[in-house]
Amino acid sequence: MKTQFTLNVSSRAQTGRSASRRLRKVNRIPAILYGKHADPEKLSVEVPEFIRLLKAVGGRAVLIELQQAEKTDKALSFLQEVQRDPITDRYLHVDFHEVKADEKFEIRVAIRITGESFGVKNQSGVLETPTQQVRIRCLPKDLPAVIEVDVTELKVGDTFHISELKAVAGVEFLDNPNQPVVSCVEPVEEEVAAVEAAATPAAGDAAAAPAAGAAPAAGDAKAAAPAAGDAKAAAGKPGAAPAGKGDAKAAAPAAGGKPAAPAKK
Repeated sequence: MKTQFTLNVSSRAQTGRSASRRLRKVNRIPAILYGKHADPEKLSVEVPEFIRLLKAVGGRAVLIELQQAEKTDKALSFLQEVQRDPITDRYLHVDFHEVKADEKFEIRVAIRITGESFGVKNQSGVLETPTQQVRIRCLPKDLPAVIEVDVTELKVGDTFHISELKAVAGVEFLDNPNQPVVSCVEPVEEEVAAVEAAATPAAGDAAAAPAAGAAPAAGDAKAAAPAAGDAKAAAGKPGAAPAGKGDAKAAAPAAGGKPAAPAKK
């Protein structure tokens, strides 16, 4: 049997949000234990003891014996889910999944990367791990704490798949065999820099060709349009057309008016 941990729990009769809030106020976490062979059992656990358990587990897949003061038998289980408040980070609820020593069960086990990739060491590559956990089926006695993946031979452009995982005695991998686990790729920064360099025009080209529809510079606008003073000066020169209202009256008699009498000799 693999290493097991023991956690003291207590049964709880009340359910609902109000009951759960009251439990949290006294520093306890609402919990539930469920499995194939029994109805779900409502429990609670002390916060400090649960935190100590999580630190000891350290993200590994382990079996936990739940000990109740009112019962002599211990329930064998594993952590199915831990809910936390996204703002306060307080523990809200814990789900335990009961297992039997003689029955296979399904569980997710974390991936652990070992070795130094050839691509990272010699080709400036970067490791990507799209799969953080793998789903397996096994007996409690065969439960591995983690699934190790040796990436020593991984070069830039290579990908390690589920089908290439090292066999573990008594363990069946349930994920798609073609699912990628870890890849060695080129640095993202270099790819972005290459794209930006190709899209940016040279400085000389940008200066020589102004954008279509751009307005002329301020100096050009002044040269194209004469100043107001020049317009006035042009109006006063000989031969210039009169522009005032009085000049218009002198040049053309009013409609219907008599022509001026000729001067007497």
